[in-house]
Amino acid sequence: MKRYILSVALALVAVVASAVVKPGIEVLRDGGFAQLQGKRVGLVTNPSGIDNNLKSTVDILNEAPGVKLVALYGPEHGVRGNAHAGDAVGDEVDSKTGIKMYSLFGKTHKPTPEMLKDIDVLVYDIQDIGCRSYTFYATMGVCMEACAENDKEFMVLDRPNPLGGNKVEGNLVEEGYFSFVSKYAIPYLYGLTPGELARFLNEEGHTAKKARLTVIPMQGWTRDMKFRDTGMPWVLPSPQIPSPESAFFYPLSGIIGELYIFNTGIGYTLPFQLFCATWADADKVCDARNALHLPGLEFRPINVKPFFVTSVDVNQEKKEVHGVQTYITDVDRANLTLTQFYFLQVMHELYPDVKIFEQNPKRYAMFDKVCGTKEIRERFTKRYKVEDIIGYWTKDAEAFRLKSAKYYLY
Repeated sequence: MKRYILSVALALVAVVASAVVKPGIEVLRDGGFAQLQGKRVGLVTNPSGIDNNLKSTVDILNEAPGVKLVALYGPEHGVRGNAHAGDAVGDEVDSKTGIKMYSLFGKTHKPTPEMLKDIDVLVYDIQDIGCRSYTFYATMGVCMEACAENDKEFMVLDRPNPLGGNKVEGNLVEEGYFSFVSKYAIPYLYGLTPGELARFLNEEGHTAKKARLTVIPMQGWTRDMKFRDTGMPWVLPSPQIPSPESAFFYPLSGIIGELYIFNTGIGYTLPFQLFCATWADADKVCDARNALHLPGLEFRPINVKPFFVTSVDVNQEKKEVHGVQTYITDVDRANLTLTQFYFLQVMHELYPDVKIFEQNPKRYAMFDKVCGTKEIRERFTKRYKVEDIIGYWTKDAEAFRLKSAKYYLY
């Protein structure tokens, strides 16, 4: 079992010709773009859609012989990555290629018939992070649905799941809690590549109509690989995912981040790695967290003052916060998603007079959507004990793993 010690001191990945994994775009190019020859192509992408020499898929397809790239479609953050999280993105023209860009994170998340009328095939190429609340997989799903409804082909250029292909955590989304951060009935961490997930959604009836789907697989990827193992360069798919390891930390703290009570490192240099509050004692919190002996996890005390405030800062002031920085020592053994609930358990034990969930009840709806159910919140807040939710949180994981395995490509 490989051991990963993750911290902010991460080496930047250089452009490498020695990558052991080829993404789908390179496999497509090596095959002479055979599946796109003579077709009018639309492309859903962002800056993470690149080859191993950092060349954009936009430029690769725009220059490809026999391929006519006629439209671009931007998810959250836009085609060129120039929009912040949650910001609406408008339609415009790509300044480099002169190609029309349609927004899929503005008035609509799903391509309209008008947006698709001039294409034959819609290609998807985005580096995802394997987590249900990260919206790119939802964009992929609704694009596949739109293609099915409008008789267009849909193609996924596959990329690695940065967590590897074996990590599945969390319950399935339940009726009443579907949203763009919980679009389909899948676990919070689903252990599939984008191409595998597309195959699963298409074949298991998660879309209203079955699409004409083609997946261009990677070459050289295996399910035990984390992103660093691939040798591929990393381009941040969104501003708070600066490194491949950010994909490990995002599910570790992102759910309680929806409460807008704690600082999880957003606004500082350690996004999703911190568990902090203005009213906490860092040493006490650290001792209590390490005393739990959570597999694959260690904590150190930290006292920081955020560099900027965001919507998740309750007081909208750059106040010093105190808590812990998380170190993942063995990602395969760590239960990433439950880590944040152990933090809530510790904070309730140390500060029983602080009514954590009562501070911002307006955030319940989003918290429940991210969890895919109200059961987690309601069961947990009775005693603030992780043991009260473990059974519910883990109940669907193994069944999903077995069902999704037949769509594995690697």
